[in-house]
Amino acid sequence: MRIGIDLGGTKIEAIALGSDGTALVRHRVPTPAGDYPAIVQRVADLVGYIEAESGRKGTVGIAAPGAISPATGLIKNSNSTALNGMPLDEDLSRKLGRPIRIENDANCFTLSEAVDGAAATARVVFGVILGTGVGGGIVVSNELIAGRNSIAGEWGHNPLPWMAEDEWQGAACYCGRRGCIETFLSGAGLMREYRLRSNIELAPPEIVLAFTSGDDRAAECLDVYRNRLARSLAGVINIFDPDIIVLGGGLSNITQLYTGLPALVGKYAFSDCIDTPIVPAVHGDSSGVRGAAWLWPSAQKQLLNKNGLT
Repeated sequence: MRIGIDLGGTKIEAIALGSDGTALVRHRVPTPAGDYPAIVQRVADLVGYIEAESGRKGTVGIAAPGAISPATGLIKNSNSTALNGMPLDEDLSRKLGRPIRIENDANCFTLSEAVDGAAATARVVFGVILGTGVGGGIVVSNELIAGRNSIAGEWGHNPLPWMAEDEWQGAACYCGRRGCIETFLSGAGLMREYRLRSNIELAPPEIVLAFTSGDDRAAECLDVYRNRLARSLAGVINIFDPDIIVLGGGLSNITQLYTGLPALVGKYAFSDCIDTPIVPAVHGDSSGVRGAAWLWPSAQKQLLNKNGLT
């Protein structure tokens, strides 16, 4: 049995997967805000609950915001700032009495969709998170590519490509720079665009509802967002040309974003033709927790062999 934990800013979700990818048990609890020792204890308690409900022990994989620094062994780059500078893997391993595996949540999302999701037949996969933040992950032949510095796929902290004059400088990002892709493509970025046009604060689902009701300002916002997404994805394609791009996170549920997106990406990518599929995730907001479970690879291999993919 493989246990996956998705350690989010507001909730912690756990799932137990059988070797065929079937969900055996799942449960979620609130995340203790800003309290590192309580977060560690909450994760341990959640693993205990899953094992008690299933009557079995399992391996444990963790999807966490940020990454483990190869230099220090501590969490870095997490927007759940209570985790930064902490030995999360060591503390959880000690608490649970077993080895664990931790990966960035966007990496886990991508792994899930590569193993048995929207990219199950693809070799080179780029997974995208569009939500509170903007993350990315790379999987090649069902192996995560974390990179030498554990930042592979972090496209959200590159500058927005081919900026228009009104985009220069850009908004401040929590990473300390300005003009990051994340500041334009996150939920807050979409909300800011609508506020600039209307002086009204609407959440992304409300902006979509306004669009369907004929609001021209909402239509402009979605057009601008789609163009920025296309430019940003063209930069990714220019670097490593994935076989498929899978979108996840709350903003990936905006169906209007997909209309004409590949053709728009083609306007910016360095090729005479771009036919890269850009698709929504199959597992939705469960991809992170499922990918955490798949961090222990023997179950992956069993499933891939069963599906004739290895």
